[in-house]
Amino acid sequence: MGHIWSAYIRETFPPSTQFHASDVPDMSGKVVLVTGANSGIGKETARVLLTKNAKVYVACRDKAKGEDAIRDLKESTGREASFLQLNLANLESVKASGEEFLRREPVLHVLFNNAGVMTPPLEMVTDDGYDLQFGTNVLGHFYFTKLVMPALLAGAAQSPDGTARIVNTASNAHWFGSLDYNTFKDSPARKKKSPMSLYAQSKMGNILFAAELARRYGNQGIVSTALNPGGIKTELGRYYDSFAKMISNMIFHDVSFGALTQLYAGTTAEGANLNGKYLVPWARIGNTHADAQDPQQASELWNWLEEQVKDI
Repeated sequence: MGHIWSAYIRETFPPSTQFHASDVPDMSGKVVLVTGANSGIGKETARVLLTKNAKVYVACRDKAKGEDAIRDLKESTGREASFLQLNLANLESVKASGEEFLRREPVLHVLFNNAGVMTPPLEMVTDDGYDLQFGTNVLGHFYFTKLVMPALLAGAAQSPDGTARIVNTASNAHWFGSLDYNTFKDSPARKKKSPMSLYAQSKMGNILFAAELARRYGNQGIVSTALNPGGIKTELGRYYDSFAKMISNMIFHDVSFGALTQLYAGTTAEGANLNGKYLVPWARIGNTHADAQDPQQASELWNWLEEQVKDI
């Protein structure tokens, strides 16, 4: 357990960044979609991408919040993002969103699977009865990625470097996570878990999904990465108790830092060589828990995810 805490702390207090938003290359002609871009790290990621001339889709559940974010982004960048309604906690909604995106865009160059929920009350589940954290953070993103894959493959074929990027936002919480299939849906086993352990499980799931995506699609130009964005002051901690909020405000970083690692993975020339890698703050290749690199676990999870969406 000591080495796990050591890794967790190293990622929480990283060295000074060598990569900055100004280092993001020009993204003219690139189509980029950011889930959860109405606030926090996703909104900051969208902001930087707009300043670099990308066509950016803000994908989120709440239309009013999404449109407010697009107005804010236009005020700060002079450029207008596009809105895509996406409720990751409802698989029918995910299907409708994926199909709507393909109607609007035949090509997608970068997908930031950024949205997430952290430690909500245990009674909260998805519309389909899955644990809210696993259902949103893992299953919803898996299904959306599957649906827009034709556009990503077209993006890879069109890009000068022959790649399209899928950047999956995970967390150093994965160091404390393991998969218990009995808790993926609401169940007595799930109710015995703490919200934080379920969050850690979902972050382990993000990394396993990203690794399996890399194995299955790497030879078709897809570059799949997972990352810990760092300890960042965002709305993700809305369910923290007052003490946790106080501590996080003391040690966590400004949201501008939170976008750096995923922007590095999703936009830079170096990012084209990161397929299957896990990144840590700020924009560095890091290590994961050994379980997150287990191809058997990743394959089994992929098969389970496929089974959940086959009849949607």
